[in-house]
Amino acid sequence: MSAYRGLFTREHRRSFLVGLILLALAMVFQFYASAYTNRVTSNFVPDLLLDRLPILNLNFIIVEGALTTIAGSIILLLAQPKRIIFAMKAVAIFIATRAVFISLTHLGIYPGQIGPDPTGIFDHIYTGLGLEAGFFFSGHTGLTFLMALIFWDRKFWRFAYLILSATFGIAVLFAHVHYSIDVFAAPYITYSIFKMSQYFFKEDYDLMRS
Repeated sequence: MSAYRGLFTREHRRSFLVGLILLALAMVFQFYASAYTNRVTSNFVPDLLLDRLPILNLNFIIVEGALTTIAGSIILLLAQPKRIIFAMKAVAIFIATRAVFISLTHLGIYPGQIGPDPTGIFDHIYTGLGLEAGFFFSGHTGLTFLMALIFWDRKFWRFAYLILSATFGIAVLFAHVHYSIDVFAAPYITYSIFKMSQYFFKEDYDLMRS
């Protein structure tokens, strides 16, 4: 608890509450965007990379790996509370941005895509959170890259999240869960989201780096 002592002044508590509200609103937005996207049907398009990659069942990485990473990231943030407020707001911007993007793009499922197992417990949690909805851009690749940026000053965690981001990117391509543009565009969009968060939530960023 010593890490929390003296951290949350009245101003910080207010900012923490704003972060929670933003995160909740972003998740609600994502829920409706996912529901809308799932109702819209379209045709698939050729993909220079997917056309040449074999199809592999990598759900243990895409589903269980994603849920484990989310849970582990929450624990890691709780252990380093100065990062919590900025991380909540940055993740909220990330989720909201992706919700907008998946609402705008309606490409069809690429042939042979290996999706979540409808009988699996973790798969139900995964789909219930709306993590499988939409293509552009890859949440698996982007969110782990965002965490790498948040923990950039911690060498171990920086490289751990960068490795996770690359691993998820490779996995969703081999499972044909994402088009290649979804994966390769994710780091660029995520970096922009991080810089926006730095600008709009400067005090929270300064707290994180103090």
